Amino acid sequence: MSARVLIAGGGPGALEAALALRDAAGERVEVEICAPGRDFVYRPFAIGEPYGASTALRYDLAELARRAGAGFRLAGVEAVDPEARQARTRDGERIPYDHLILAVGARMLEAVPGAVTYWGAVDEPRVHAVVRDLREGRLRRLVFTAPGGVSWVLPLYELALLAVAEAAKAGGEGARITVVTPEEAPLLVFGRRASEEAAAYLAERGVEVVAGTHPVRFQDGALSVAPGEPLAADAVVSLPRLEGRRVEGVPHDADGFVAIDRQCRVRGLERAFAIGDVTSFPIKQGGIATQQADAAAEAIAAELGCPIEPRPFDPVLRAVLWTGGEPRYLYGELSGGRGDTSAMSDSSPWPGSSGKIVGRHLSPFLDAAAKERARSR
Repeated sequence: MSARVLIAGGGPGALEAALALRDAAGERVEVEICAPGRDFVYRPFAIGEPYGASTALRYDLAELARRAGAGFRLAGVEAVDPEARQARTRDGERIPYDHLILAVGARMLEAVPGAVTYWGAVDEPRVHAVVRDLREGRLRRLVFTAPGGVSWVLPLYELALLAVAEAAKAGGEGARITVVTPEEAPLLVFGRRASEEAAAYLAERGVEVVAGTHPVRFQDGALSVAPGEPLAADAVVSLPRLEGRRVEGVPHDADGFVAIDRQCRVRGLERAFAIGDVTSFPIKQGGIATQQADAAAEAIAAELGCPIEPRPFDPVLRAVLWTGGEPRYLYGELSGGRGDTSAMSDSSPWPGSSGKIVGRHLSPFLDAAAKERARSR
């Protein structure tokens, strides 16, 4: 009899987990994806929509689940009964499981009063309005920022670089584009070398970076910061702060994030795993979620007697930085320290993916889905 694996959530980590389980455990598992939405939206492409540089891809999640060899249930999981090994949906339905993978993500909250918040969604009317004002020459001082505690700030630099390119196209080369970031240096999460290369590139493109600085409030044409004096601005765009999406019965910290071990097991909860933004791992990125999904899937397969030595979660950061011109690729081995393991280059240092989220199974899976969609049009 196959073991029932319930995946709560419908993002990149959830799909990667379904694919990895099928690859590692085959017919020993019966996988079901349970998510509150019908669509899988490839969110990284949303970054370019306000500038007309890209369009976010949207897929039918039930169809993707079927192709991944999994079932699909349209429902949001709100509680877990670990003793009965059941998940409860928002409608009160109880779903039995043998193993549970939590991929429920995080809640996004406004972080800087007075600023326009970039939610990373497909439709961002307030961000579109800022870009329109930039394009029409009404903005001379535009600031992009992120609150403290947000470790994944790559979208901040993409927004700024795309703004520079937009201003140049509109003949507004005099527009001042500034990034205010709590980071010690730009994109330091990738490592010292990549950060230094990114800083040089940003300076070359005319993006001013104010590092080691926290945004407080935007009011009356000034962004209050700490430390330092207020910065004059015509508009401020901020990333949101994140809070873990709480599921009753699952232990979490004060901010709602779930502690995991190196195999992504939930600490204090049997036969339960957590991946992606809901975990206490500080970097919230789709590629990290897929690596966690692989670790969880291999651990489950080993527990079911599959001839596999499960590999622990050993995070590697890979990212594509959209610039308004040729993209830049960033790489950093997080367990390898800050130094030679990080780099920024103009060509991809990893093979097999044409998208912004790198996943061992997910990347070729979505590439195939995109090609099939293109052929059917």
